[in-house]
Amino acid sequence: MTFSNPTPLSSRARDALDENANWNDPEPGRDGPVIVKLHPMGVADFLAKAFPPRELVLGPWLPAKGLVMIFAPRGIGKTWVSLNIAWAVATGGDFLGWSAPKPRRVLYIDGEMPGGTLQERLASIARANGGQAPDGQALRFVASDLEEFGIPDLATPEGQAAIDAVLGDADLIVCDNLSTLLRSGKENDSESWVAFQGWLLAKRRQGRSVLLIHHAGKGGAQRGTSKREDILDTVINLKRPSDYEPEQGARFEVHFEKARGFAGPEAEAFEAAFAEDQWTRKDLGDTRSAVVLKLKGEGLTQREIANQTGIALATVNRILKREKDAGNG
Repeated sequence: MTFSNPTPLSSRARDALDENANWNDPEPGRDGPVIVKLHPMGVADFLAKAFPPRELVLGPWLPAKGLVMIFAPRGIGKTWVSLNIAWAVATGGDFLGWSAPKPRRVLYIDGEMPGGTLQERLASIARANGGQAPDGQALRFVASDLEEFGIPDLATPEGQAAIDAVLGDADLIVCDNLSTLLRSGKENDSESWVAFQGWLLAKRRQGRSVLLIHHAGKGGAQRGTSKREDILDTVINLKRPSDYEPEQGARFEVHFEKARGFAGPEAEAFEAAFAEDQWTRKDLGDTRSAVVLKLKGEGLTQREIANQTGIALATVNRILKREKDAGNG
């Protein structure tokens, strides 16, 4: 499988770079920053202003001009998920029940994967989708392993400018992952995040969406400062099921920790698994019931089941009561 070289810098990207420069660069002959002219708007005018409906890049959780994050512990399958999302968006396809209403252009920035491994995973995704790659420049890659000096630090103006120069008309930018792409500053320091946050907001103003891939810390939350989540529309946490076995490969629970713009069944957690080039999705309630009943059959008490699985004791009790009422207990 081959991919073409990145497209030249588009007029939209050039204009955005010029606009961003006006915020930060002094005018010739001046020592201080440019004073930006702002435009306050009265509430009546604001309410009367026509905004286009916000479209979805991948429904229900990835909107146009959206900033989102997926985080998980090492080895759980973050890159598998992000590659499949990129493929679905580029082809106008589906993944795990999430649908792309139409094809959009995607730039995937990979900070750590060996080139050969990345190619193997893409080939697997292609097989699962009938062997056809996205058309033309719909899905492009900037991979650290293929760059002579790697990918520059995206927390710096130089790194951001390098990416801006190859964005072209990308509608979605995937950053996989923050630990390898943001290397300056302290991960737990909110001020270290500010420079990159400004770049993300600039992408939103340009009409682009950004998907951030990140690691979970030892406590299970996303690693580093929680300030990252302030500007995000969606935050997804991938977790190991309590009965996970290493030989099962990519199997995890999908939890929406922040869901702006959608709720109800669309925001409910579920279990996903990958085997033989195919993904499956199960309702998390069904999965938990199976685990609880299995452990009950092994003679564990309700409290022991709750302690071993991390499922709330009240939920364990409810599952067992439901099964008993159905005549299965």
